[in-house]
Amino acid sequence: MRRLLMVLFAGSLAGALFGPLPAAAHGGLVGSSPPQGSASAQPVDAVSLTFTEKPAPYAYFTVTAPGGARVDDGWSHAQPMPLATPAREFQEVNGVWQPMEYRTGFPVRIKVAHWPAAGTYVVRYHTVASDGDLVKGEMSFSYTGAPTAAPAGWQPPSDRPKPELLAAAETEAAPAPAAQHWYDDMWAWFVPVLLLVAAGLAYLLLRPGRQPAGGPVRERQSKVG
Repeated sequence: MRRLLMVLFAGSLAGALFGPLPAAAHGGLVGSSPPQGSASAQPVDAVSLTFTEKPAPYAYFTVTAPGGARVDDGWSHAQPMPLATPAREFQEVNGVWQPMEYRTGFPVRIKVAHWPAAGTYVVRYHTVASDGDLVKGEMSFSYTGAPTAAPAGWQPPSDRPKPELLAAAETEAAPAPAAQHWYDDMWAWFVPVLLLVAAGLAYLLLRPGRQPAGGPVRERQSKVG
């Protein structure tokens, strides 16, 4: 029984300390075409990414071919559409994380100039949500069709994220005032204390050679004769 309680306590402690935390930003990626990890044999003229919020006008998108060269040729917003499955994200409202449900998707179309080779194509996105949080990541899929020729005079793009986007990234990376992070100091001492308590209980309950309750059990000796 004591061992069972110890296991339950350890599991609860691990969940409290290392369990998943709510996502800080909304406006995340909820779908793509082609889908993540899929294989496509059709050389489409654009790939699509769908978010729970309309990406910023200065968002940055790239499509990279298997050889490492960029093949994207600009992007544009597409018509919002209902999501087949509502997306659930968390937002901080007055210091409290609250789940929010999103039923509308906001796609963007990233034009692909050509498909130089079969293999893995990587689509990267970098934007800012309306609350100022960064929305950044990537998805990939495989192209299995025949290579297509580049347009006449094609040169891979070399543009970089716009200053507005870099400024937003720097703002988010900057540390907030200490008054807003009092809970960081609490966890700084609370977590080690919990770990020490757990280690102590584990030692007391599971240490080698521990005698059962009621004292040592003496081996009975049988008499012969």
